[in-house]
Amino acid sequence: SKDLKGAMETLIEQKRRMLSTVEKLDEHMDFASQLIFAQNRGDLTAENVNQCVLEMMIAAPDTLSVTLFFMLILIAEHPTVEEEMMREIETVMGKQELQS
Repeated sequence: SKDLKGAMETLIEQKRRMLSTVEKLDEHMDFASQLIFAQNRGDLTAENVNQCVLEMMIAAPDTLSVTLFFMLILIAEHPTVEEEMMREIETVMGKQELQS
């Protein structure tokens, strides 16, 4: 477990260095890149990034937690989409309290 954690940290650091040197960032914007930038903005901790990358590596990218996390990052990056989603929720739910 310790070796795996160290390997993940090494891979993330390599990715971080690569991102700092590329000329066209949009060609390298994958999920790991999004996580690194979220950490740079202060939205995530290093441990959050490590855990998400670990899940991607051992459990495949379509696990529920990774998929939900990626969806939330995309929503956060597109505030107009978030506003539309909230209006739709309010339209459907009305005054009812949201539940799990």
